[in-house]
Amino acid sequence: MASIARTSCTSAPNQKHRGSNQRCRRSCSTVDADSQSLSTLGYFKTLPLEIFQMLLSYLSVKDISVLSMVSKAISNRLVNYISTPSGNRRLLLQDFHDIKLPGKRDGSCIIEHYKSLGLLLKRCTLLLPTKDRLKYVHKVLSEVSCFKLSGCPSPLHCVGLQCYGVFLQILIAGWDELECHRVFNFLCELSNLPRKVQAVVSCKPGSARKLELRIRLYCRSVLLTHWAHRGDSAFWLTRILKPWPMVNQARLLYIIFGPVSPLDGHVVWQKMIEGPTDETSLKGLADAIKLLYDAEAREWTADDVISLVDELSVVPREWLLENNARLLILSGNNICFTFMASKAVNGRAVELARLVVFLALVCEKDLYCMDWAVKMMQKVCKVFSTPGERNIFLQSVENAFAHMVMDTLQAVLAGNRDQEDVSFLNLFHLVNAQANFHKEILYLAMRSSSSSI
Repeated sequence: MASIARTSCTSAPNQKHRGSNQRCRRSCSTVDADSQSLSTLGYFKTLPLEIFQMLLSYLSVKDISVLSMVSKAISNRLVNYISTPSGNRRLLLQDFHDIKLPGKRDGSCIIEHYKSLGLLLKRCTLLLPTKDRLKYVHKVLSEVSCFKLSGCPSPLHCVGLQCYGVFLQILIAGWDELECHRVFNFLCELSNLPRKVQAVVSCKPGSARKLELRIRLYCRSVLLTHWAHRGDSAFWLTRILKPWPMVNQARLLYIIFGPVSPLDGHVVWQKMIEGPTDETSLKGLADAIKLLYDAEAREWTADDVISLVDELSVVPREWLLENNARLLILSGNNICFTFMASKAVNGRAVELARLVVFLALVCEKDLYCMDWAVKMMQKVCKVFSTPGERNIFLQSVENAFAHMVMDTLQAVLAGNRDQEDVSFLNLFHLVNAQANFHKEILYLAMRSSSSSI
């Protein structure tokens, strides 16, 4: 009994002692954590929070982003500062309009400011998961109406979306493809972009002009413009286009990159239908097509791109063939040849012959070397499987030249004075194009005969 009693007497104090040790260790660890947090603040730990935030007003945004990397404790303080009213006023500049007026901030300055802000938030949220980083960034920027797809009342005179674009580009630079997919989905959810795209591609072209303009500005300024590498631009353009059927992809491509009115910025849908257009109106579309054809655009095959070009040439109705030829020339040799070879393989020799004539006409008008058109035709001739098919194609080219000359001459004879001048100029270019085209063929034939002798 005595031994049992002794055991019980000695065990109780030991348990009590062990419990106190645990409480002591917990309190010590809490004190250590607090002291460690304070020690990572350095000399700033002696300053009241208000004074610390006052000091930040003397630093540039880029310097604050460097400060955020000193320690997690300082980074947390900066995160709190960004969310304060004074931090919002300092960091979320919103003078996006009429930036060229006296006393207003220069547009490049405010864009540079948002680049620095993107770097600051990138560094402050470095340890957070992607989903939490995006939520925090949205919380910070949610009050800036000009960053929203339909938020600004005067989008053509606003650099808000450009600032948002450079901010995002700096924020997500270096993120892997999966994270960028999440970013795109997050932006779609915030802006309701898919529903708005569905609205414009489902209605008659031009019937929702203001929404077309806003989609164009949002896609270009936020998602496409600011990337240094073509592969990044191709990734984001693919994200915009790929969810849609080919016919809607062509409509959307025209909305984003097609010609616009210099007066109100709205998309000009009749530009490719009513008459010949210039290179400026087609350059954006050609650059987008080249981007998708590049090897870095892994989700697009050559057939995909050629089908898209074919579909584009009937948006909103069939283009003038001269505009189609000019787009192919601007899109580069590979795309032009692949497009023409596709017609040759599919037995569309007559269409191909008319396209060759318009390629020659564009070369004449826009002062390109005519031997390019001849060499392109020579290359296409090798696609035909039999000499008979090739001869039919070459005869079709000559017939197309003859028919076009006669049609243009008839327009000259039948037109009034104003139309006569335009028609006569067209006839002048067409006859010169035919002469120079055949001259290059003769040169080519003579060189071949000389080399064989």
